[in-house]
Amino acid sequence: MDQNAEFFLFFIYFFIVVGFVFLYILDMDSMNEENDEYGDTVSSAPKGMRCRTSSVWSDFEILPKGSDGKEREKCKKCQNSFVADSSGTTSLLHHRAKCHEVDNQIVSRQPLDQATYREMVALAIIRHNYPFSFAEHENNRLLHCYLNPDVKTISRNTAKLDVLKIYWREKENLKHDLKSITGRFCLSLDLWSSPNTDEYMILTAHYVDEHWVLQKKVLSFSHVPPSCGGVILAERLLGLLKEWGIEKRVFTITLDNVSYNDTLVSYLKRHPSFGPCLPYGGEFFHVRCGAHILNLIIQDGLKVINEAVYNLRESVKYVRVSDHRKLRFAQCLSELFFLTSKKVRQVPTRWNSTYLMIKTCLKYRDAFSHLSRIDKYFLNCPSEEEWERVEKIVRVLEPFYDITKLFSGTNYPTANLYFHCVWKIQLRITEQLEDDDAIIRAMAKEMKEKFDKYWEYYSPVLSFAVILDPRYKLQCVEFCYSKLYKQEAISMAANLRDKLYDIFEEYKNSISNICNMAGVASSSGGVHGHYDRHDDFSGFETYTSQLICSDSSKSQLDLYLEETRLNHRFHEDLDVMGYWKSHSHCFPELSLMARDILSIPITTVASESAFSIGGRILDKFRSSLLPQTAEALLCARDWLYGVPAIHDFEEESLVEDFGNLCLSQSSSYVDED
Repeated sequence: MDQNAEFFLFFIYFFIVVGFVFLYILDMDSMNEENDEYGDTVSSAPKGMRCRTSSVWSDFEILPKGSDGKEREKCKKCQNSFVADSSGTTSLLHHRAKCHEVDNQIVSRQPLDQATYREMVALAIIRHNYPFSFAEHENNRLLHCYLNPDVKTISRNTAKLDVLKIYWREKENLKHDLKSITGRFCLSLDLWSSPNTDEYMILTAHYVDEHWVLQKKVLSFSHVPPSCGGVILAERLLGLLKEWGIEKRVFTITLDNVSYNDTLVSYLKRHPSFGPCLPYGGEFFHVRCGAHILNLIIQDGLKVINEAVYNLRESVKYVRVSDHRKLRFAQCLSELFFLTSKKVRQVPTRWNSTYLMIKTCLKYRDAFSHLSRIDKYFLNCPSEEEWERVEKIVRVLEPFYDITKLFSGTNYPTANLYFHCVWKIQLRITEQLEDDDAIIRAMAKEMKEKFDKYWEYYSPVLSFAVILDPRYKLQCVEFCYSKLYKQEAISMAANLRDKLYDIFEEYKNSISNICNMAGVASSSGGVHGHYDRHDDFSGFETYTSQLICSDSSKSQLDLYLEETRLNHRFHEDLDVMGYWKSHSHCFPELSLMARDILSIPITTVASESAFSIGGRILDKFRSSLLPQTAEALLCARDWLYGVPAIHDFEEESLVEDFGNLCLSQSSSYVDED
């Protein structure tokens, strides 16, 4: 037992000693631990084996020691290097806070709204006539993902659905706006053939809004059957007007001069649900396109000089067919010391562009003649007699060109321009019938026959517009008639005046309810509409003076016509709509009639302007679009951004680069011969 006890004590003593030794070793290791130069707690193992635990190392890369023996770190974001110092990771932490500040801001910004993104893509397609595949273009998608990685790109079908959604939304908004219009609507309608020969009917509404701003909106771009007649078009038009809720508030419709349009007008005026709603029995319903009539008149006159016009056109084509010929023409210009930068303006009628081609070619007359002498292949140069003839024709056509530009406006009232512009045309034709030149007389004779066919009797409703222009009034009608009709002038002016009074009386009866409702609405709220039972001036509004004579039998039209006219020379740029807006309190009923009459379009240019957009939407690469999709694209474009007036014509394209050609001369071309 003693030996066992001794062994047991020895064993205990041994383990105690071993334990003390082990604790001593641990204590020495603890004392040998040190902070490395980066501020991280590491063991006394070699530095290459140490484990860096600071979070800063996820944004920095350790570089090999430099020639100075110091370690460096490189920021993974800005790629800047830093020398290790005794501050440990403190300086690195400061740098990371500044360097990643932008990232922190990006993370904290508002997340992407996918619905807004989809609508912006659809709006881009509508505004810029992009194909629906625009949404699937690879680089376009890469751009969007680069700008925001959270974006979810869409397919062409989704883009199409978004476009249709915008169309229906804007259509409902426009319907709501049209319901709030107290006046009547003037329409213009035209047909257009797409590149794949499909027929489309474009309906445009013209009206003055509650702020007295002239508006035009494309209501429909609908497909119609081929070779449809006036009755089919009339039924389609009635359906559209009912859909928009304006079938009982139409005033006029402006149409081109084709036979099926006469059938259309006749059918609408006899229709039981439409005809009775037209003012004055529909007598003023049909307005013929002034620009189209003017085009027909001038085209008949240009037939007299067809050969000269043909030679001019062929001369321009000859010069532009190759760079070598352009060089020769430029040399002719330089030899004649002839420089010009004339630019050809684009206008919406073909005769107008023919006129511009003639006028521009006259500026290069000497150059063309010189080219014919040095180029034996140039055979279409006009003769001297033809040059003299077209020079006279240009002087004759210049006022017609100016009038056509006025007629073709869509952002300002044109109805008040009709009367004296048509009068000027008639006056010029009458003067040319007495010209000494037989060619001019022959041209004027052709033009007069066409003028008498369409404009022998001026449109009464458009003549009303000049009377409602405070610069002209009824005196303008009397003056213009006296220049043409002598003794009959007074009776013709009186007949027009009587019709104006008749339609004004009918107008008063039809809008009296609207005026009363507007008066009740304006007096029903606000401080000014508050009823005061102790108002001492109650009844003052209806009190009639016994000392000051007043003729209460005079109508608003009487008072307006008796007022002194504004001087047309001092008020050349008068805003006629602005005048009636400022005088609506003096002539409440007359101003509403003036608003409707002045909104009548005298041309179909507004509808024709939509053709250019239709041609871009339904080009040869997109001719398979469904008619409903094409309508959504064009109408939404008009409602959101408007339809620009873009017109491309052959004659204009023939001469558009002549100005640059003569300026460039031979420096822009190299003669290989």
